[in-house]
Amino acid sequence: MIAPTSLDTNLKQLLEDVNQGKIQLPEFQRNWTWDDNRIKGIIASLSQGYPMGAIMRLQYGNPDIQFQYRTIEGVHADDAVPDYLVLDGQQRLTSIYQAAYSQEPVKTKTEQDREIHRFYYLSMPKCLDENEDRVDAIYSIPEDRKVKENFNRTITIDLSSREKEFEQKMFPLNVAYRIDLRTEWIMGYLDYYADDKDAREIFKSFNSIILNTITAYKLPVITLDKSTPREAVCKVFENVNTGGVPLTVFELVTAMFATHEFDLRADWNRCRKIIRGDGDSLQTDLLYGIDETTFLTAVTLYTSYMDKKAGKAGAVSCKKKDVLSLKYDSYIAYRDAVLTGFQLARNFLLQYQCVFRKRDLPYTTQLIPLSVICAILGKSKCDSPNTIKILSQWYWCGIFGEMYGGANETRYANDVEDVINAVNGKENPARTINASFFSATRLLTLQTRNSAAYKGVMALLYQRKCRDFMNGITIDVINSMIESPDIHHIFPEAYCENVGIPRRRYNCIVNKTPLLSATNRCIGGKAPSIYTKSILKKVDGLTEAELRERIESHFVDYDALVADDFDTYFVHRAEAVLGLIEEAMGKEIYDGNSEDTINEFGIALTPTHAFKS
Repeated sequence: MIAPTSLDTNLKQLLEDVNQGKIQLPEFQRNWTWDDNRIKGIIASLSQGYPMGAIMRLQYGNPDIQFQYRTIEGVHADDAVPDYLVLDGQQRLTSIYQAAYSQEPVKTKTEQDREIHRFYYLSMPKCLDENEDRVDAIYSIPEDRKVKENFNRTITIDLSSREKEFEQKMFPLNVAYRIDLRTEWIMGYLDYYADDKDAREIFKSFNSIILNTITAYKLPVITLDKSTPREAVCKVFENVNTGGVPLTVFELVTAMFATHEFDLRADWNRCRKIIRGDGDSLQTDLLYGIDETTFLTAVTLYTSYMDKKAGKAGAVSCKKKDVLSLKYDSYIAYRDAVLTGFQLARNFLLQYQCVFRKRDLPYTTQLIPLSVICAILGKSKCDSPNTIKILSQWYWCGIFGEMYGGANETRYANDVEDVINAVNGKENPARTINASFFSATRLLTLQTRNSAAYKGVMALLYQRKCRDFMNGITIDVINSMIESPDIHHIFPEAYCENVGIPRRRYNCIVNKTPLLSATNRCIGGKAPSIYTKSILKKVDGLTEAELRERIESHFVDYDALVADDFDTYFVHRAEAVLGLIEEAMGKEIYDGNSEDTINEFGIALTPTHAFKS
């Protein structure tokens, strides 16, 4: 539980703390980005005493949260150790510090993103004119303090000396919070207008109405004390920083590892190339979905397993709080083993499961436990037939049981322990395998590639070496790289619409299969009885017996297909697909003769080519 405190704090004190390095930024904060117009807008709000939102800061000093830190842009206090780190309000605080406290020109940009250097002034007469928009009383002046026009040949505003500032009654904002400089400027102005009562009255009103509002301005400051846990810091930052770049677990860990003079982001860029297989002879985007947080989660899971095995931890876990607690030494010790695990997982999918591309991957999340299991087992054990059999059953139960669609950290941990124990011949609860269940009626709702089970069926067809109708090739890892097949209707969509077959039936996975584009073009929207004849005519030397063999390699009843008998074909293929799923899961599908199945298919389904215990 955290108990933040909130206190209205003088902006002057905050700016002085910023200048001394007492208030700094955690390294994960993005850079200051405000442009000239936004700076003028916040100055206008400041001069009118309008609220501009709270500042949120974290008390520095928790030994468990050693974030790398940096000073706010424009501050020269590099050796200072902060008292607080800003979590929310960096853009506002930096803008006000640079415009109203720093003596250097503000390095900002135009709306067109062109870099400019500016000092900011308040026109005293315009600030006091109720008919003037306050933003129009704020002047953004180049660093030489001269505004030029006509290709820099004409100077329209010259504030390059104090006397010229006095003459034009332009107050330099960057002296507002510096008592010595402000006093010096005021005394100079009053001396300059010693005999001009009206000019002195303008300043008197400006000082009373505008300058006092600026110097007395208070900001609500919410402070999280240093006992705030890392997970809470991450969540708080996500909640308050909705207008900026969301803070990820990876950014927090990067900031903590930076205290060891270690660039986690650069290291991740190297690791990502290894995970993707850059430079390998076989190039595929299969693992391109592995991001930096996924990788850290896998390293944390591996670390947790090894710590439990060594008696250092009571449970295997990789929840967010565990990732945030990952120690630098553990990361360095185990990172390479996990990288090897991802390489072994990639090979397992390509070689044994016929999952070739990122778009064909049922669950990216399942790669976390898979890579860790492979890392723990090592290459020799991963290549053994017994391991492949155990891993395959677990893998397919996860997919067809659709077990990885939500928050899965607990399942990751369970799976690692269960599968490792199974491979080593030890008793285990096999939690994912036992909890998995596939219903026969689910076939009808598998309509798009978005479903993991939908992609799973396609991979099982590749495993059984289904052949393209026209060119006869099997879709293996090499052929899939040369020409990628796509998933197409067997009874074409246009034909089914014309004859009144319900979309729920013709558009589900039962009526789809992987085919090359040339075959799909030949199929078009024609009846199967017609397009099969077209294929025989187009492919020289192709016999009907050979075409039958190719089509039946997709577990299609050829005779029903060429007779345009959709109902017979549909039941036959549904039973065949269920049989493939049964064999992959190593479990029987028990609801083939249920009332729901009979209502949906018009008949009880008996999986064919099915696993038998």
